[in-house]
Amino acid sequence: MKPEPSPAGRALEAAQAALAAEHAAAYGYGVIGARSGGARATQARESYGGHLARRDALARTVRELGGAPRPAEAAYALPFEVRTPADAERLAAEIEDRVAGAYSDLVRAAEGPLRREAADALSAAAVRAARWRGVGVAFPGLTERADEAQRAQHS
Repeated sequence: MKPEPSPAGRALEAAQAALAAEHAAAYGYGVIGARSGGARATQARESYGGHLARRDALARTVRELGGAPRPAEAAYALPFEVRTPADAERLAAEIEDRVAGAYSDLVRAAEGPLRREAADALSAAAVRAARWRGVGVAFPGLTERADEAQRAQHS
């Protein structure tokens, strides 16, 4: 039986997993940007930049926790073929869900400032997923934004 990792070891594992999710997100947004136009292309560029910034911050965090940041893969398998702008939007929402899941694990494993950073990243990913879907999610305090998104979608 494998011994249970220490709290610091769990935080390092979760930070590495979040870093891997950010690497995959950056790759995915390259595909999304190529299949999006107008406001969605701008949204994709902004999301891409945000994921790069979080990726860089996580690499520093991994080093601070005593680990070596895992490098990005050369390519990532997408969950489905992305041919249309609608496919790109669906992929963006799925990427954000995966990123949110990774940060959720980091929230559980971390303490102090790292836990707060992970919670902020989780919240940001949930908001981006809702924006890509055009519908709200059940996150406290975000119902007003979800209502605005739905009104904008139906206008």
